[in-house]
Amino acid sequence: MKIKLDENITTRMARELGDSGHDVHTVFGEGLSGRSDEVVWIATQSEERFLITQDFGFADTRRFAPGTHFGILLLRLRDESGRCG
Repeated sequence: MKIKLDENITTRMARELGDSGHDVHTVFGEGLSGRSDEVVWIATQSEERFLITQDFGFADTRRFAPGTHFGILLLRLRDESGRCG
């Protein structure tokens, strides 16, 4: 699966997903840290990737209607301090 991890997802998750055979890109690794949700979203969709994030901005189903994109997983992790990088 082609996945993009938002900057609020740990590098550990990137490694684990990659080790499981997924094609993983990170916002941090692509120099998109600190950029707007719109910029991250455009990059994610242009690469046909599934986005994993903790950013509630991506929870708005009016803006990100199911079936109109490659997927979003909004996580709530116990340890939210880890960032990609």
